[in-house]
Amino acid sequence: MPTEPRPYFQKWVWFNMESPAHTTPNPKLKDVFNLTCNYRLDSNIPVPYGSLVPVTSQDKSFKLPAKDKLVCWIVSNWNPGSKRVQFYNELKKHINIHTYGGTFGHRPSNEGYIEIVSSCKFYLSFENSIYKDYITEKVYRPMMLGTVPVALGTQRQNYEDHITPDSFIHVDDFSTPKELVERLLYLDQNHTEYMRYFSWTSRYKVKSTKFGSEHACQTCKYLQNHKEYQVVRNLNEWFWG
Repeated sequence: MPTEPRPYFQKWVWFNMESPAHTTPNPKLKDVFNLTCNYRLDSNIPVPYGSLVPVTSQDKSFKLPAKDKLVCWIVSNWNPGSKRVQFYNELKKHINIHTYGGTFGHRPSNEGYIEIVSSCKFYLSFENSIYKDYITEKVYRPMMLGTVPVALGTQRQNYEDHITPDSFIHVDDFSTPKELVERLLYLDQNHTEYMRYFSWTSRYKVKSTKFGSEHACQTCKYLQNHKEYQVVRNLNEWFWG
């Protein structure tokens, strides 16, 4: 942190895209920043990891990629005590899951990621921590690649603040991992039902956030339209509270 006070003519913006679990709180942050730029929708300058935007006449119609796998997961951050690892350990008792990433000794390239995810009917979009609005590329990239995300993270209602309710499956919709597996197996055998998870593609497409540049552009736009004085009184309470 700077040792000198903030100059009166400057506006300082706190920018962070990690969840509270992976960001260290600092008591010195109180009354330091004027604005927040964050994935949370209640940030001064909200910039989620992705978004759905309307399709245009120039966009290609959705075409389902060829599928030869049912469920896939790519993971490198492995915490045995995390909810996602515990859920995976129960899930794999009932269904075969194709696993990749540093955890499983196969870290795919970007091209490999695209090939793997697009070839799966379902992708385990399991967040590394569970917080309000913390919905990352783990959801948006599979949607972009024509795969149904199976979400584990914040509540379904919060997901629906960001994406359409018919575009994903949420683990909380099922009482047990086995019940979730039964739904996945049913959808595997019922193509018409499975395709309903792509009905949103006739209305929307996925827009990925360009890290850094998009945050800077959105911040500039905000500052141009908000000349009034603002200050974040208690950043620690807002973000970690």
